[in-house]
Order: sequence, then C-alpha cells, then structure tokens
Amino acid sequence: MTTVSEQHEFLQDFCMLIQFATRLGFKVSAGELLRPQEMQIIYYNTGRSKTLNSLHKDKMAGDLNFFRGGQYINGIGTSEAEEILRPLGVFWESLDTKNRWGGNFDKDFSRKDPWLDLGHFERQS
Repeated sequence: MTTVSEQHEFLQDFCMLIQFATRLGFKVSAGELLRPQEMQIIYYNTGRSKTLNSLHKDKMAGDLNFFRGGQYINGIGTSEAEEILRPLGVFWESLDTKNRWGGNFDKDFSRKDPWLDLGHFERQS
C-alpha cells in the first residue's frame, strides 16, 4: 500500500473515532497530526516522548483532546482518565489491526514511570 493510501485509511479511521467520541458525549479538539523531526527531538529530550521515530512525522498519528462536562479528561489523574477514555481506545483498535492507542503503550504499572499517552492514536504500517 502506498504512503498516501495508508494516510488516507488512517484519516478515515480518525474521523470515525471523532464521531464515535462525540456520540459518547465528548467534545473533541485537535492536538498534533504532523510533527516535524525537530519538534520530536525536543519532545524526546524533555521526556514528552519515548521515541525519536514518531509516526506523527509520517502523518500516521494524531493527538486529540477530550472534554466532558467542561472537564479536560486527558488532564485528570492517569487511572481515572484511562478508564474514561478506554472505550475510545477499544473502538480505535477495533477499526484496524494496524491501529494502536497510546493508552496501551505501557501496561506495566510496576514501573516508576509508566508510559501512557491517552490522547494519542496511531496507525502502524
């Protein structure tokens, strides 16, 4: 599949995710879709990312901000936000086997610094 075809499929699923979130009562705003490598380096060096090879650079990942009842859900305690947003992650990953939700990045909670990115949705090619 070509890069453009993969990007097209990713965006089709992304649109369905936003519509699904809206049906569940979330207000959704956009975060990042395209991220230049220079910005990725900054995120990596400051601990906001665990990789230098983000799918954002290929337009195959997007970040969304979720609000409900005037509250920014991504910004509340990690376990509470994860519980609230999990239906979105399940839906996202059900759309295609290549889709991965940032809430499933690191499920080892025994780690001192578990890595979850609850507003992140990506498509691996």
